[in-house]
Amino acid sequence: MKGLIGKKLGMTRLFLDGARAVPVTVILAAANIVVQVKTPERDGYSAVQLGFGAKRRGTRAERGHAARHAGAFAAEKAGEGGAGTLAYKVIREFPLSKGDDPKPGDEVPVDIFSPGEKLSVTGTSKGRGYAGVMKRHGFGGGRATHGCLTPRSGGSIGSAADPSRVVPGRKMAGHFGAARVTAKNLEVVDVRPDYGVILVKGAVPGPNGGLLLLRGAA
Repeated sequence: MKGLIGKKLGMTRLFLDGARAVPVTVILAAANIVVQVKTPERDGYSAVQLGFGAKRRGTRAERGHAARHAGAFAAEKAGEGGAGTLAYKVIREFPLSKGDDPKPGDEVPVDIFSPGEKLSVTGTSKGRGYAGVMKRHGFGGGRATHGCLTPRSGGSIGSAADPSRVVPGRKMAGHFGAARVTAKNLEVVDVRPDYGVILVKGAVPGPNGGLLLLRGAA
C-alpha cells in the first residue's frame, strides 16, 4: 500500500480536453521523509514511518528519534540544522508494500501516485459546533405554518409505555463535525512533482491547511 502525508491547500478547477471543467483539490505532499522502517524481526510488523514538516522547537525525544533514524540527510531535506536538531510536525505510519526497500532519510516523491489512480484521503472534517437535527442528521423538520412553533425540532424522541424511555443511539442535536473522515476512490487528475502537489478530483475532508493522509485505494 502506497501512502503520503499532505496538506490541503484549497480547491480550483482544471480544463481537460479543451473544454471540460473538473473541480480538483490541491494537496501539498512534498518532503515526506522516511524516519524509520519497521521490520517483523524487530517490531513484529512491516511498516514505514514518514515525517512531514519541519518542527523548530521539538522536544529532546522528538529530535533524538529523527536524528537516530533519519540522520543528517533528513535534517537537510526537511528543515534547517543538522542531525539532532530536527523534529517533525507530523509522523505517521503506512503499511509497507512487498518489494519496497526504503531507507531512513529517503524522500518519498509525490509521483508514486499517477494520474488516473484512485486514492483514499483521510482528514478531520470541519467543526460545526453544536448543531440541530436538520443540520447534523438531515431531518426534514416539521411544518413551518399553521401555528407550528418548532419547525426545526426533532419531534418526539420517546416511546410509549413500553419501553418508556429514549432508545440509546437516537439521532439528536449535538456536536457536529471535527471527526475523522475518509473519502474513498478519489481520482488523481494530475501530479506535479516540480511543485510537490497532487491534484485530486472533487473535495476532500477538512479545511484549507488541514492534515491529510493519502493512501492507494485497496
